[in-house]
Amino acid sequence: MEYLLEVDGVRKAFPGVLALDGVSLQVRAGTVHALMGENGAGKSTLMNVVSGLLAPDAGRVALGGRVAMIHQELHLMPSMTVAENIFLGREPLTRFGFVDERALNRKTAALLDALNVDIDPEALIGDLVLAERQMVEIARAVSYDADVLIMDEPTSTLSEREVSRLFRLVADLRERRHAVIYITHKIDEVFRIADDVTVMRDGRVVGSLPVAQLDRDRLIAMMVGRELTQLFPKENVPTDRVALSIRRLSLAGAFSDVSFDVRAGEIFGIAGLVGSKRTELAEAIFGLRQATSGEILIDGVPAGIDSPAAAIDRGMAFLTEDRKISGLFLPLRVHENMEVAVLKDGFVSSGFVKQVKLLDACRAAAKAVHVKTPDLFEPVRHLSGGNQQKVLVGRWLLTEPRILMLDEPTRGVDVGAKAEIHRLISTLAANGAAVIMISSEMPEILGMSDRVMVMRQGRVAGILDRRDANQLELMRLAAH
Repeated sequence: MEYLLEVDGVRKAFPGVLALDGVSLQVRAGTVHALMGENGAGKSTLMNVVSGLLAPDAGRVALGGRVAMIHQELHLMPSMTVAENIFLGREPLTRFGFVDERALNRKTAALLDALNVDIDPEALIGDLVLAERQMVEIARAVSYDADVLIMDEPTSTLSEREVSRLFRLVADLRERRHAVIYITHKIDEVFRIADDVTVMRDGRVVGSLPVAQLDRDRLIAMMVGRELTQLFPKENVPTDRVALSIRRLSLAGAFSDVSFDVRAGEIFGIAGLVGSKRTELAEAIFGLRQATSGEILIDGVPAGIDSPAAAIDRGMAFLTEDRKISGLFLPLRVHENMEVAVLKDGFVSSGFVKQVKLLDACRAAAKAVHVKTPDLFEPVRHLSGGNQQKVLVGRWLLTEPRILMLDEPTRGVDVGAKAEIHRLISTLAANGAAVIMISSEMPEILGMSDRVMVMRQGRVAGILDRRDANQLELMRLAAH
């Protein structure tokens, strides 16, 4: 049997953490090998060892060719163009030794066209939305024509249309006898594209099997070590009180004439394809962008929100979709990242922070969302991506918000943590909070929302009640 990758007894330790404990893995040519496990299981660390970013403390890695990796956290230069990012260090040169810009852009355009990606090669990365940046990261990895392509959560920001496009690419790589190692928390994706699956837990391999020998329940049990009976613990909270009203809100160049109400106790989902301007709408409501026209009302009173600070003062909270760029302070500790939203009110007296009370509150919030960290004094950059996301959720729990907006709340989060976050969202709504949830995951939107608003090209395409919402209808509205 032809293996393009063989890992044998790999061990890797960091201060206070044994990340990999004797891990072995074999990946066949011409297959898609899914790698699964909860956050902190060691998946990304193992792939960083395979790709040469980390040296193992013990064990052996044998590669039958070149390897390229699409990282979960994007590694792009915002001030450079798409073409410059894709071929950085491999640019075509003129006979005088200068970068041949025309050839570079032509080469990039041909690559993007082959991937059916509609992005201008000369566009700046900093001007692209997160999903477009994800596609650029994918294109860069594909450009190496590697024998082994590692994809770490490649669909975390993509809509169903972009996911289908990516899966066609994966199928093409398989047919050409490449090997794809596919790291994901999305169970459905494994059964759609994978041939084999390896499950990791606490730095060890707990099982490696053909996908044909698994079902959803068994795979989840292998990942979390327990049965997961309810991924979408939705409660019905009848209420007529309108907590948030959006009236004909517009932002020039982004969205136009958006109106909707969110009741206290309601989970209001917002769906749409990439470019539908869901994130821009949420940012305008929270004061991160200044709307061109329209009105925001809280409890029927004009809110006058002109900044995030004003939004927080009015009981709003906003979990952004890109935790590293707009959410976390990476050099700071876990508790410092959590407490930044509540350094006032009951935690400050006469200009002094009540540190013990604040740490106790942070500890309780971290426990509620199951953050895996040695302690609250650990720099947040040392945590896995999923645990970083849970730190942000914990931050906003501390504020006890009356209106909570969540943009891709379970991006890069494992199935166990996803259920925990869903349970927290449902509990907040049951306690009277109005929740707006933006998600690219159809099951999440359909499983958690009381109503769903679908956006298309910056406008409201329709609002559906829970009983009328299904994947076909959402896609019809989003892509009509």
